[in-house]
Amino acid sequence: MSPTRRSTRRSLARRGVPRAAALALLLATVTACANDVPEADWSRGLLPPSITTQGDTVTNLWNGAWIAALATGAVVIFLIVWACIFHTRRRAKAELPPQVRYNLPIEIFYTLVPLVMVSVFFFFTARDTRELDAVSGKPDVQVKVEAFQWSWRFTTVIGGKTLKPVTGVPVNDYHQGPQLVLPVNKRVEFDLSSPDVIHSFWVPAFLFKRDVIPGLQENDKGRKFEIVTLNKPGVYAGRCAELCGVDHSRMLFNVKLVPQAEYDQYIATQTGSAQ
Repeated sequence: MSPTRRSTRRSLARRGVPRAAALALLLATVTACANDVPEADWSRGLLPPSITTQGDTVTNLWNGAWIAALATGAVVIFLIVWACIFHTRRRAKAELPPQVRYNLPIEIFYTLVPLVMVSVFFFFTARDTRELDAVSGKPDVQVKVEAFQWSWRFTTVIGGKTLKPVTGVPVNDYHQGPQLVLPVNKRVEFDLSSPDVIHSFWVPAFLFKRDVIPGLQENDKGRKFEIVTLNKPGVYAGRCAELCGVDHSRMLFNVKLVPQAEYDQYIATQTGSAQ
């Protein structure tokens, strides 16, 4: 290769490093690497603390799956190590290991065991998914969530009263985003809709998120979900978890949980000005 070509390639390579770094930074920004997610808890299987009953269900399923996976991995590793050591000793004596081709009991064993394992995993996953998707139809509070490029609109209905909608704009801090105020220890139904593209409603402290898909009708599966109990007052971060456009990373909001007395005062200030 000529010196001219080498110098050209080196020059391109040098130029490519900052370009690659800039591209990585851009991707990290666009996909909204969150710094507002609660810290993981080792006692909960590296999941953050949950403020919902559904969060406990998710945690149990998560931990059970990890226990089963680690147990299976330990057995497989033990068998591999045992086979290597055992057959290495046999090979030193120039003896072939016993051949088990067409061994019907062994073939039945390694067919049935994985089938039973997958069936157990499927059973618990299906059971918990059904519980997470259950909607009673008798919530204490109903919240219509409209996701749009690039913010949120929350319309709350409680006791037949529709509160003034809360509409946000793209922001850089979830504290500045639209705030959804909810009472603690109540059953809350969320009805998700979008007029443009797919978004994803995500409050990390719920340990639950749901895609907001345009075109779903009111009774379509996947449009509604229900949180049984919100049990810890405070302000919690929320965001869109689906890459939805240029300001996806600024599609932030927050959920404020308050005691019932404070929520009654909030209702009194909002009811008369409903749109």
